[in-house]
Amino acid sequence: MNEDRLFMEEALLEAEKAYTLDETPIGAVIVYEGKIIGRGYNRRNTDKNALAHAEILAIHEACQYIGDWRLEGCTIYITLEPCPMCAGAIVQARIPRVVFGAKSPKAGFGGSVLNILQLQELNHQCEVVEGVGEEKASQMLKNYFREMRKKTLN
Repeated sequence: MNEDRLFMEEALLEAEKAYTLDETPIGAVIVYEGKIIGRGYNRRNTDKNALAHAEILAIHEACQYIGDWRLEGCTIYITLEPCPMCAGAIVQARIPRVVFGAKSPKAGFGGSVLNILQLQELNHQCEVVEGVGEEKASQMLKNYFREMRKKTLN
């Protein structure tokens, strides 16, 4: 579990990069054999791309590193429970283990709305560990949305 906290701290650093760009602060890292091989942070507004989620960017980088689309033997650390697109990409990439911080009650597909990551009907399921770094991830998101509301009121 110590390793999970260590790598979640790295995902939180990625989320801080998004925060500085006025992006929703979500970060992700992918670890293989104790080494980070993929990093990503939310860049949808910056890149003007609906696909520029932290997880998708981290998966892309990790696939480049591994040289394959299969990321077997990897763990993805995400500051927020993945959306349906990202949960699907994680399953498609065959990532066996998912660790996330904060739950996403309205958009989370790692157990909140639906659990795509462990859907028995699919050809791959993931081990899911939730709540690692939850307090820090949740606080960062709350601060971000509080600041965004202030900006729209002014």
